[in-house]
Amino acid sequence: MGALTYSLPLEVRNNRRQLWPYVLLYNLGRLLSYTLAGALFGSLGAILYKTVSPHFGYLFLQYIAALVMVSVGLYIAGWFPKYAYIERLAAPIWRFMEPFGRRLLPVSSPFQAFAYGMIWGWLPCGLVYSALLLTITSSGPLEGGLFMLAFGVGTLPAIMGIALVAEKIVRYARNPTIRMLAGLFLIMLGLTGLLFAEQLHQFSPFMSTSDMECTSEQQL
Repeated sequence: MGALTYSLPLEVRNNRRQLWPYVLLYNLGRLLSYTLAGALFGSLGAILYKTVSPHFGYLFLQYIAALVMVSVGLYIAGWFPKYAYIERLAAPIWRFMEPFGRRLLPVSSPFQAFAYGMIWGWLPCGLVYSALLLTITSSGPLEGGLFMLAFGVGTLPAIMGIALVAEKIVRYARNPTIRMLAGLFLIMLGLTGLLFAEQLHQFSPFMSTSDMECTSEQQL
């Protein structure tokens, strides 16, 4: 975000009223890409969910999501740095998208800012791809898209704030204690998902009445 801000014309950077629309459009484009990717992964999750079976398919996806969350927590806390290698999985996608982004630089219009934001949404990022992996626990493209949209909206305060106070936010995010606490929180959530996957399945908003009856019969 800091690099994109500094790439704007000087007169735009020096005028807050002109700067914020560009920053907003960058991020709206990014959120649109996140939503589309979430819809795609949600569709894949729905296929797997129905193929394996409503009950065991959900549990399988729940275990995967929990393990991903624990891995992200370990990575953020600094105890699993190799998790960053997940970004390499998307290298072919970025090699395809990056030339389109180059054509939009330097950004000099609101349309270019929105279009580049859509390209930016596919930039290799371990945390974004981890969120994408979690969307496979949804029941279809709508739920997957909404999940990633919510994830993207959650990043807006920090990402948009970087446009104005990049140095302070970067220093705050690199604080070892803060990173460790955030990592531990995610690890606890992930372990909860692993230990109580069966119970959480009962409260899934994606279960139909027939799925619940099937699960109850299996437990009996």
